[in-house]
Formats: sequence, C-alpha cells, structure tokens
Amino acid sequence: MGSLMEMPYKQERSFGRAAVLALGTANPPYYMEQSELPDEYFKRTNNEHMTDVKRKFTRICDSSKINKRHSYLMPETVKEFPSLCSYDANTLDIRQEMMDIQMPDLGAKAAVEAIKEWGRPLSDITHLIFCNSGGASMPGADYDVVNILGLPLSTKRFMLHQQGCFGGGSVLRLAKDLAENNRGARVLVICCELISIAFRGPSKDHVENLVVQALFGDGASAAVVGADPQLGIEREIFEIVCAWQNILPGSDGAIVGKLREAGLMIALHPLVPYYITENVEKLVAEALRPLGITDWNDVFWVVHPGGRAILDEVQKKLRLKEDKFAATREVLRDYGNMSSASVMFVMDVMRKRSKEKGMSTAGEGLEWGLLFGFGPGITVETVLLRCAHN
Repeated sequence: MGSLMEMPYKQERSFGRAAVLALGTANPPYYMEQSELPDEYFKRTNNEHMTDVKRKFTRICDSSKINKRHSYLMPETVKEFPSLCSYDANTLDIRQEMMDIQMPDLGAKAAVEAIKEWGRPLSDITHLIFCNSGGASMPGADYDVVNILGLPLSTKRFMLHQQGCFGGGSVLRLAKDLAENNRGARVLVICCELISIAFRGPSKDHVENLVVQALFGDGASAAVVGADPQLGIEREIFEIVCAWQNILPGSDGAIVGKLREAGLMIALHPLVPYYITENVEKLVAEALRPLGITDWNDVFWVVHPGGRAILDEVQKKLRLKEDKFAATREVLRDYGNMSSASVMFVMDVMRKRSKEKGMSTAGEGLEWGLLFGFGPGITVETVLLRCAHN
C-alpha cells in the first residue's frame, strides 16, 4: 500500500497568502432616523409614561453619533407582534421564525454583490462560512444560502452561531486557513445580523438595555476570499497576512449575550471602553513590531464600530490622527453597530473612499493595516492586512 504522500487524494496548499477578492453589503430598506427614535420607541412600545427613562434614552441617542439604522422591524411588524414590546415576554419563537426567513435572504443579497464583483461563476465557490449572533436552526442559514444562490451542493459549509461583534474578524481568520490549505479554494464569507433577536421595550430595572436599543442595526456583509488570484479576472483588495484572537484579561462578564425565552439578552458593562483601551497598545505592538512600524499612523485602520465612546478612547490611547477612524465612524453614523457584519462594511467604505480620492491602495494609499473586532469575552480579533498598489 502506498504512503499517504502518494495517495491520489493528497490536498495541495496554495502558493500565496489568502486575500479578500471581492466585497458586498446589504441592508433592509426600512430605516429609522436616530433623532426620531426616542419618541417612536416609547410610542411603539406603549411606554410614553416612562418620562425619566425616555429622557435618559434621548441622551444616549444624542451622544451616539448615529444618524440612522436599518431594520426589518417596521412599525407594522411590532404592531402585529405586540409581545416584542415587552422587556421579558417569551418571544423566542416569534423572533426565530422571522430570522429564519430574513437572515438567509439578507445574507444572500450581500453575497450577490460580492460575487458580481468577483467575476467568476458560482460553481467556483468551494466553501461557505455564515456567521450570525441570533438564529439557531438546523439546517441553518448556510444551507438556505446554498439554495437561494444556487451554489454547488458540494459546497463545504461552516455555520458560526453566537459569535457577537468580533465575528467579522473570526470569519476572515477561518477563511484564510481554508484558502491557504486548499489550493484553488474560493471561500464565500457572509455575516448577517438582525436586531429583531434583541429588540425589546424599556425597563426601569434594566436601564442598560437602552444602550442596546440605541446602538444596533440590521445588516449583512460578504466577501470572497482566496489565494493565488487568476490573472485578468481576480484582484486582491486586502491580503490577509496574519490573524490572532485574544481574551482581554480581567474582562470576564463585560460583554455578555444570553439566548433566553425572551430573545437575546445583551449586557454591556460601562467599563468596556476601559478594558479595550488598557490592552489595545499591547495587541497593536505585537502585530506591527515585526514590520518595524512604530508610528501607528503609518497604517490604515479597519475597526469595529462598537460605539462612539470606544472609538474615542482607542483613538486617543493610540495617538492616532482624526482621519484614521473615518471609515469606521462613517459606518457607525449611517448604520449603527451591525455586530459581526460591521468590519466588512468598514473595509468596503474604506476602499471606495480611497478610490474616490485617487489613492494608490484600497487602504487609504497605505500598504499595511490592522483590523480590530471586539465582542463577548471580551474577545478581540486582530487581523494584519496588506494592500497591493493599484
């Protein structure tokens, strides 16, 4: 019997590094202006009598630096399912039934945009990664997307549940491993997040819930990841050089999401910005030291738009120029926090802004960049990116 190396099923590795070859994004058509949200939210949930809580919510919305957020939760939807307006009613069945339809549909729309830019036939997709923080059906949204898009039935699928806001970095890390260890692989990555799993009415006993209601929005992002691009057809946008995952010391319980009969119950500790800023310099130094980069303004930044306070504190801690988080702040302003889907929105905005300004790379004219995603744990995903010159 021949050795393993002589067997016909030996899998060859790619020659080069994996890269993001195409990007796509999608949102529901309905959106709410943040300035109108306090009145609409308390009216919609029949809690206009909670004037003190409403004043607090108004202050949160005013300071969020969010202009609008997209959502499937239109006024008529909430009217049809009034139990969603309670803080802790048993509504998981309702929420799950909505997400079973909406999540694969929105994810597929983002994927269509990415595949269109990619330029190769659907039959060339070999792997699919679908990430979300809400739904938990079997088969999952990954299975549904195969059928919606008409992907090969042999597509190798990975369904990532309950990742939270760091999931956008996780999927790129996984896609890199798949692309580099399977020559010719083309990995379709989709992140889709819907706030319907966590929408609920206000509670005087749980005012921290107001931050969740003011921050999160619906969105899906997609990317095609592969190594050794075909000349004349594929183009590297962001090369995925290295990826790391770290749990921040002492941060246990700072960001928590629990799926319960009332839906996804999210708890955000006020010290979340502190935990991140206390550790971010160490993570940045470890990623950039091998390159000899000591001025962190010399790289581009793809940062999860987790909230204005976090962005302000991280930017201050790293001594970054005002424009370094411009793409991230634009996504926060126009869409809010879309959890795992957010960082690929930032990548898409950055490469479009760079093209409009005639810059030499998709990363604001710079060669090297860092992607940061942070979420439950607190877990941080750090991805070192590299851009080829146009």
